[in-house]
Amino acid sequence: MLLRQGCIGPSVTALQRELIAAGYAVSVDGQFGPQTEQAVRNYQRIKGLVTDGIAGPKTRALLHGQKNERLLRQIDLVDAADRLGVELAAVMAVNEVESRGNGFHFGGPRNGVPIILFERHIMRRQLQHHGINPLPYQRAQPDIVNASPGGYVGGHREHDRRERAGEIHTAASIESASWGLFQIMGFHWKRLGYESAENYAADMAINEANQLDAFVRFVEKDKGMHAALRRHDWADFASRYNGPNYAANDYDTKLAAAYRRHDQGMRAAA
Repeated sequence: MLLRQGCIGPSVTALQRELIAAGYAVSVDGQFGPQTEQAVRNYQRIKGLVTDGIAGPKTRALLHGQKNERLLRQIDLVDAADRLGVELAAVMAVNEVESRGNGFHFGGPRNGVPIILFERHIMRRQLQHHGINPLPYQRAQPDIVNASPGGYVGGHREHDRRERAGEIHTAASIESASWGLFQIMGFHWKRLGYESAENYAADMAINEANQLDAFVRFVEKDKGMHAALRRHDWADFASRYNGPNYAANDYDTKLAAAYRRHDQGMRAAA
């Protein structure tokens, strides 16, 4: 659950008590207002977390004493902004709106493995790319090889689908999944400068900073997307990143709002 400015209720009350226990002076009123947001930002800044003022699972876990060295840090976003030559607030907006929030599964049978989404229609295409006739597999296992998207089971079970696909062809199965925080498809591996599909998957399994690096490479390779990010043209950026139906999920307005919030937050802290 993400707690941010405007949230109310027992979860906010619990967060405020956790912040007080960590040494921050906030009112325990169950309302996530500017005071609570600033306390969250200060805590995140001191701990090296992404300083977005949103109390998500990562911030809450650290407040509970659970450390994880694989998490994305604020310095990673600073480095990404410098490398892309864009404002930090712009990169933070993309991280807030376009990322999955977590790059790894925490807990359960797939603890510590990257979050993926396996695409059966891409698997069909990639088998053809590797010179393999997909039709026998499509007839036998339509949930992992198919002409149409779908068959999703969600969560850690997407790895079960990918591993079954890997029994047909390892590289094609990796290429047919989107990986990590920013869900960059595996078939981009060569274009983004990785040595192989297997190398890409191994890199995504190290930490969220590497997953951010894949996103940065992805933007660098698309001049139009890169330019849109530089000039804060959120509709153009979203259309390139999310596809032509971006407006159905309000990606452009969400990005614009997140950019304004992060820009204002950094100006206030300056």
